[in-house]
Amino acid sequence: MMVGMSSPILATKLFAPQPRAQLVHRPRLIDRMSASLPLRLTLVSAPAGFGKTTLVSEWAAGSERPVAWLSLDETDATGLLAIPFYLLAGIRLYRLGRSSSVG
Repeated sequence: MMVGMSSPILATKLFAPQPRAQLVHRPRLIDRMSASLPLRLTLVSAPAGFGKTTLVSEWAAGSERPVAWLSLDETDATGLLAIPFYLLAGIRLYRLGRSSSVG
């Protein structure tokens, strides 16, 4: 997928991973995520390996609202200017109906 004239978009950064079949359910944290819906932004922060992706992907799968997903890693720190392109690409995918949740 291309956005703009010369900005390649990595589609893998836009799709939420499917929840794993064998995961530790965290109903208290899922409830906290759901309680944050009236807020404009919810930030989930924890050290590597603490289950952030698992938690948010489980919550997103059970949500009736559209969810925008953008995966970032340490290499993205130098490319922060690309984030708006990814956000626009996610919105575009949602509007095109390619996914029930915008990855």
